Amino acid sequence: QWMSLEGYFFPGNYSMKPDISLEAFVAEILTRFKTTVLTNDFWVQLKQSGLTLHQAITMASIIQRETLAEEEMPTIASVFYNRLAIGMLLETDPTVQYALGYDATKNTWWQSPLTYTNLEINSPYNTYHNPGLTPGPISNPSLAALRAVVVPAATDYLFFRAKCDGSLTHNFSKTYEEHLNFGCE
Repeated sequence: QWMSLEGYFFPGNYSMKPDISLEAFVAEILTRFKTTVLTNDFWVQLKQSGLTLHQAITMASIIQRETLAEEEMPTIASVFYNRLAIGMLLETDPTVQYALGYDATKNTWWQSPLTYTNLEINSPYNTYHNPGLTPGPISNPSLAALRAVVVPAATDYLFFRAKCDGSLTHNFSKTYEEHLNFGCE
C-alpha cells in the first residue's frame, strides 16, 4: 500500500546539487524534518497533547492552510481541540479544497470560494461530513503550525471566520450566533 509523505516534507530553502538522486533528495528533506521538528521538547509536548505524531502533523497541515498568520495558529489549534473534545465536526474549508483536488479551469489546487455543492463531496477528507481529523495531512506544515498543535492557546472558542478587512486574519467566537455576526456583507 502507498504511504504518502505529505506533511513530512519540511518547508524551507534547500541547497542541493542538480544531479541529486530522488532518494537523496527525499532523505535530505526528511532529515530536515527530523532535526527541526522532532526535538525532545516536541516529543514531550506531543505526548501531553494526546495525539499521535501523524495526527499532530495532520492537524498542523490543516492549520497551515487556514492561516498564514503565525500568531493565530495556537488559537486555531484550540478551536480544533475544543471541537474534537465535544464531538463537533471540524468543518474546515481547506479539507474540502484538498478533497476537490486540482481545478484545471481555475488553475488551482485550492478552490475559493467553495460552493454548497463542493461541501457535499464524498471524501474521507471532507470534515463537513466526517468526524475527527482527516486520514492524513493536506499540506506540509510550518514549524509554527506544528508548535501550535503541541502548545495550543487555552480558549473556549468553537468558531473562527475570516475578517472582512482584507488582513487574512480571523475573528474568533464561542457561539454560533457570534460567529454569524462576523460575516461580511
